[in-house]
Amino acid sequence: MVTLARLRLLDRKLLRDLWAMKGQALAIAAVIAAGVTMYVTYLSNFDSLQRTRAAYYAEARFADVFASLTRAPAWLAGRIAAIPGVAAVDTRVVADVTLTVAGMTEPAVGRLISIPDRGAPGLNSVHLRRGRWIDPARPDEVLASERFCEAHGLAPGDAVSAVINGRYRRLTIVGVALSPEYVYAIRPGEIFPDARRFGVFWMNRAALGAAFNMEGAFNDVAAALGPGASEPAVVAELDRLLAPYGGRGAIPRSLQPSAWTLENELAQLQLFGFLVPAIFFGVAAFVLHVALTRALALQRAQIAAMKALGYATRTLAWHYIKWALVIAAAGAVAGVAAGAWLGAWFITIYNEFFRFPVLSYRLSGGVAAQAVAGSLTVAALGAVAAVRRAVRVPPAEAMRPEAPARYRRSLLERLSARLRPSLATRMVLRNLERQPGRALISTVGIAFAVAVLFVGLAFIDVMDALINEQFTRVMRQDATVAFVEPRAARAIYDVRHLPGVLDAEPLRTVPVRLRAGARARTLALTGLPDGAHLNRVVDRRGRAVPLPPQGLVLSEMLGVRLGVAPGDELQVEILEGRRPTRRVPVAMLVDDTLGLQAHMRLDELGRLLGEGDAISAVALTLDPARRDRFYDEVKVMPVVAGVELREATLQNFRETLAEHMNLSIFINVIFAAIIAFGVVYNSARVSLSERSRELASLRVLGFTRAEISLILLGELAVLTLAALPLGALIGELFGELIIAAFSNEIYRLSFVAEPATIAWSWLIVSAAAAVSGLLVRRRLDHLDLVAVLKTQE
Repeated sequence: MVTLARLRLLDRKLLRDLWAMKGQALAIAAVIAAGVTMYVTYLSNFDSLQRTRAAYYAEARFADVFASLTRAPAWLAGRIAAIPGVAAVDTRVVADVTLTVAGMTEPAVGRLISIPDRGAPGLNSVHLRRGRWIDPARPDEVLASERFCEAHGLAPGDAVSAVINGRYRRLTIVGVALSPEYVYAIRPGEIFPDARRFGVFWMNRAALGAAFNMEGAFNDVAAALGPGASEPAVVAELDRLLAPYGGRGAIPRSLQPSAWTLENELAQLQLFGFLVPAIFFGVAAFVLHVALTRALALQRAQIAAMKALGYATRTLAWHYIKWALVIAAAGAVAGVAAGAWLGAWFITIYNEFFRFPVLSYRLSGGVAAQAVAGSLTVAALGAVAAVRRAVRVPPAEAMRPEAPARYRRSLLERLSARLRPSLATRMVLRNLERQPGRALISTVGIAFAVAVLFVGLAFIDVMDALINEQFTRVMRQDATVAFVEPRAARAIYDVRHLPGVLDAEPLRTVPVRLRAGARARTLALTGLPDGAHLNRVVDRRGRAVPLPPQGLVLSEMLGVRLGVAPGDELQVEILEGRRPTRRVPVAMLVDDTLGLQAHMRLDELGRLLGEGDAISAVALTLDPARRDRFYDEVKVMPVVAGVELREATLQNFRETLAEHMNLSIFINVIFAAIIAFGVVYNSARVSLSERSRELASLRVLGFTRAEISLILLGELAVLTLAALPLGALIGELFGELIIAAFSNEIYRLSFVAEPATIAWSWLIVSAAAAVSGLLVRRRLDHLDLVAVLKTQE
């Protein structure tokens, strides 16, 4: 039975061993800390956002079902409230208008939403951040969304001008507000938010109703459901009630634009919180296994002696597993601290996109405990195989020195004989050939470092490819002018005569519900002319896809969600006008990049709607010198609902989403570089520990420091060079795995890596190898020849 004193002796030995190889221990701990940091950062932000969302939705009484329509009488609200499962109903007037904002030449779009003349809305409560509530006696007072005000430097007392139902009015901002409907404020039909060009305004119900001839009527409704209510049944019944009044299709909260985007972001955050650290932990487990295997090989005689002195195999196994657990614990503690700091910083960035009354960072004990437990588990898994092999060797066998290697000219030497390599070079080649397993393991370890770094850098190329595809190949227009109501095709000629218009191309968008059995999606169906060149359908390979004469062209992701393939038929329910329902075949699925898209030929869509050649928007190219005059004209056109500008969208994407993504990528690259250095340095230090006796013997025999450095570091250089192409291949596999997991209804990215990215990953790992080599060279210069050459018998 092992006494307490013996255990204490083993613990003291553990501390001495760790101190003796503190450099390696710190390198491995840094790799584990990087994985823990990423885990804590992502998962603590996920937890903080999820808790904040749940609390805000409950406090603001965020509705469960939403619907818009053309116009319905106020008494219909009673019938909606009587739908089984409906607990509360809020009817409103909602309208989009063109805004003129001081300091901005191009037009902006404002969404006007009515609020009760007295008191707060029953659902989707507006949270006042600054200023005061609107005065019912002053019809031109509004509350404005916070992000829009910040983007323009607006404060209570400032004003914007709007074209409301053909009349030019000046709206005075009296308060800055938030709403659960616009946590992520994005204009319907768009992918990226634009705080400068889209704002939400809350206006007195009587004033807004009078402006749009909605007295005693409404065109938007929200409903809250009671416990146990059937959401699909309520949506279906609400659609039935609103159909005679131009209903555009009810949607559940899960498909409401802001809630849908936030849910996708949370899912992505949670996925990254598991996937990226898993890769880091996998590398850490591999490095631990290699380091412990080779370290225990050096302690072969010590293990034999301890077993001969009566230490049980299980006791020794636990002793060496603790070696890995102590390193992992140190890395986990450092990682939790770094993750908490980084997570608190990240939450401020998320608050730029998702606006809550309070978004505070909270590191839950569960996330920290999971991170620590995960790191300890990884360490144990990495160590257990190496420890099992080492402690199973019988004492008598372990105490015998290993059989000397057979010395003869190696294959590599024979192949390089004509080059007449130096003696040191021949030693490097011999050592690599005589221990191929060790060389392969070291190469794979360094290759993992290359792969992790390569993936981090490649995501910059992924974002550049996304921007190039969306804003160069898909959106080739400079601007898109949207009309308030569909207009005859001849309206394109009026647009062509606006100042600065060089080219114009019509399009038609109509709200539809696509239904395949029990599956359905409500979205915009876009009609494009034959041979469209300004607004095209482009797949992820950058190829323009011509629209077939008949049938629907759907995003591949939408096809998956609906469970359809080319040749299948969909039930298409038109949600405006006469609301016809048609059976339309799916002609093609396109593997595109953004959103869930549905397209068909413009003339075919006109026949489907039974309205001829109507259009709802026009894509334009503009003369840069006359853009300001173009903006001035469209701002005052009552038929124009809004103008979308490609350059503005691109600039906004770069300044917001791309900046946030690039920051995340940069942090991943930093941690990948830490892993690269940790892996390479650990490999170099283990090699030094294994060969210190051999190198000391060579020094005694007259070899210079430079020559023995060449023997050790030359081997490291060969292994690093062999690992570079292998690391790029592993990185390609990692990248494809992450991209496949990253794909969702918002983004379907393609893994792209430019030659410069590969070169940078190789250069950084080579630099890490060089720094590691210099640190090891310093230890070689101070090698204690007498101590190293002492026998261990």
